[in-house]
Amino acid sequence: MSPVQKYAIGAGVAVVLAWLLLPGWLTLLVVLGVVAAPVVGYLMLDPSQRERLKRARRRGLGR
Repeated sequence: MSPVQKYAIGAGVAVVLAWLLLPGWLTLLVVLGVVAAPVVGYLMLDPSQRERLKRARRRGLGR
């Protein structure tokens, strides 16, 4: 199982637990946080770093 799959499963579990245990508006904040954290992290990269990340995705990180 790849690290990306592990992160996606963890995020899904966090959202489901929030949905079951927290009030509606707080669950919405958890979902937004789970979605927004990687997006903000990507947008904080320089254009050259984004290009390196795109190349690394195509070739694989360990190659």
